[in-house]
Amino acid sequence: SGRGRCSCSGSTQVIGHSSSPRPGVACARPSTSTKQVVVGKNARKFRYHHLRHVAKAEASEASREAGDAKATETTAGLGGTPVKRTSLLVVGATGTLGRQVVRRALDDGYEVRCLVRARENPADFLRDWGAIVVNGDLLKPETLPPALVGVHTVIDCATGRPEESVKKVDWEGKVALIQTCQAMKIQKYIFFSIFNCDKHTNVPLMNIKLSTEKFLEESGLDYTVIRLCGFMQAVISQYAVPILEEKSVYGTDDQTKVAYMDSTDVARLTLAALKQDDAGELKKRVLTFAGPQAFTIQQVIGLCERYAGADAKVTKVPMWWLSATRVLTSFFQWTVDVTDRMAFAEVLSSNESFVAPMEETYAELGVDPNQTTTLEMYLQDYYSKVLKRLKEVGAESRQGDYYL
Repeated sequence: SGRGRCSCSGSTQVIGHSSSPRPGVACARPSTSTKQVVVGKNARKFRYHHLRHVAKAEASEASREAGDAKATETTAGLGGTPVKRTSLLVVGATGTLGRQVVRRALDDGYEVRCLVRARENPADFLRDWGAIVVNGDLLKPETLPPALVGVHTVIDCATGRPEESVKKVDWEGKVALIQTCQAMKIQKYIFFSIFNCDKHTNVPLMNIKLSTEKFLEESGLDYTVIRLCGFMQAVISQYAVPILEEKSVYGTDDQTKVAYMDSTDVARLTLAALKQDDAGELKKRVLTFAGPQAFTIQQVIGLCERYAGADAKVTKVPMWWLSATRVLTSFFQWTVDVTDRMAFAEVLSSNESFVAPMEETYAELGVDPNQTTTLEMYLQDYYSKVLKRLKEVGAESRQGDYYL
């Protein structure tokens, strides 16, 4: 005899030879009746099927829960940490576009984190909306990783301020951000570029946007590039307000047309693109967003005059003056950034149309084009609110014989 494992109890028993139906394999415990052996087998069979049923039910429940969670949760590559699909980081959240993206994302149920620079006047309005505000700076790469922990998607709305270097913010800062996203295994990256940037590589800002697009393409990140033609909000500061304040506005005689779009509509389309991206339909591609209609500078000024009820004081700027001034300022190091921005202004006065067809984009994103704000609607709404407010405070217009 020797030692072996009893098939009915799993315990180690002495194995004998004399009473076994099969030579050399018999349990040394007292013999049992055939009935008892059958019962034991049936019990084991029952336990087996019961456990199998329980395991199958638990697996089915786990699968169902995983399916429910799939829409909102994915696994990041960094340490296998679960990251919700609805977790966003908006860079440039206090800007014209960034704040609208934040607001739209919150309305759509996303968990929004905003990267803002530390400043004396904090972005409390973002917190009031329900967003989480974290301090960071594209010019300080060491501040970026903490802001990206637990983030699934980065929406990059940032751009340099007028007093800042375009190269440092829009190129060096964006490269640092994209590299950090690579290291942190960010799942999606949305970048805003400029329409026709690939046709004007001689303009520094547009060349930087195109270079960033290429760098993002080579990064290995899942990305969407959105090229924009122009914001309606820029019309307010450049034309609507000066005309209302009876100040001069600058224009040219060229026929350049821009299809301005309200930043709220850009945000709405961006979130629609993000949802399509989650469905795997818009991975690694370039989209163009343009307004319903393109306008020349003269047409924009005419609309402002109509809704403001005032005549504009227009100062015409010849094209040769823009070109000559750009060459002159390029000789001085401290005016290089001014030169870059004037080069961009020169492109916007080159008789080129910054407009793109949107029918396929609306259909692809599942968005109703009739909900997009036109420039006429935007300016009419703006002036009606401003004039109403001026009337409430008793302000007097020097442009006519009525009180506003």
